[in-house]
Amino acid sequence: MYKFFKRTFDIVLALLILLLLWPIFLLVALAVKIDSEGPVIFKQQRLGLNGRVFNLYKFRSMCVGAEKGGVYSDNKDTRITKVGNILRKTSLDELPQAVNVLKGDMSFIGPRPPLTYHPWPIKEYSDEQLRMFEVRPGITGWAQVNGRKAVEWNHRIELNVWYVDNMSLILDLKIFFLTFFKVLKNSDNENIGKTVVSQEEKETITQ
Repeated sequence: MYKFFKRTFDIVLALLILLLLWPIFLLVALAVKIDSEGPVIFKQQRLGLNGRVFNLYKFRSMCVGAEKGGVYSDNKDTRITKVGNILRKTSLDELPQAVNVLKGDMSFIGPRPPLTYHPWPIKEYSDEQLRMFEVRPGITGWAQVNGRKAVEWNHRIELNVWYVDNMSLILDLKIFFLTFFKVLKNSDNENIGKTVVSQEEKETITQ
């Protein structure tokens, strides 16, 4: 029952964002275009519901071809444009994901969709880890309000699976308000180093 309500809420909120915030979309798009060469919207393949691959949309915050330099970046990364740095600090780069929500690729709240190859390909997820794909991925989620980019990926996935098991209106409201304060404080919004522990390293730690 809540899944139906959640999807209805996602559609209504996505439509409101697109209808009411279109001037902000336009201003950000112009700023991105003036600041650097390349497309305004950055498309990136991510893993979604049931492991399905979809294109996630963001306002471009890095120079064209930046992914060749790796997936980790911080506020000193020269690949990030001047406007992109502002967009990241304010999370405005995430606004186009309202389109993903409207299309059904995503929800506003759920596990953050991983890249198709990072932290590892989907065939390398354990059966327990694959459970994070039982719900639509979110723009924000339980892992995002519990450490975000500072959390190692194995633990991040554990937090995502916990969300799947405990998803509710109360929990989603809690995540929504925690996200609001996280964005205002710009906390945990910077990679502090690699956050992927290999299986061999994990086994060594647990011994």
